[in-house]
Amino acid sequence: VQLQACGGGLVQAGGSLRLSCAASGNIFSINVMRWYRQAPGKQRELVASITAGGSPTIADSVAGRFTISRDNAKKTVYLQMNSLKPEDTAGYYCNGDLTMYDDSGRYKRGDYWGQGTQVTVSS
Repeated sequence: VQLQACGGGLVQAGGSLRLSCAASGNIFSINVMRWYRQAPGKQRELVASITAGGSPTIADSVAGRFTISRDNAKKTVYLQMNSLKPEDTAGYYCNGDLTMYDDSGRYKRGDYWGQGTQVTVSS
């Protein structure tokens, strides 16, 4: 199972970016999906999460500016980031609670991480 994140980049303050995280592999189901971020010298922060049914939770620090969504058919979760601020600069990582299966038909639920995508907001 792999989580592939993309969409980061350099943007001016006030701009927007849309991050994507696509899951691939022998996936039986995708449960909660999350976006975290971590800036140099700071602790990792949970930015947003979304349940399998599509119920989102957004951190107070980004509420009103960021939205999370998912496309279950595409096995993809999105993070739409608007009105970006320099303090949003960080590496953004997707995380998922997935149930996978192997060639023997066995199922295993686990926690998986994407490789991260860098977001840099200039003032």
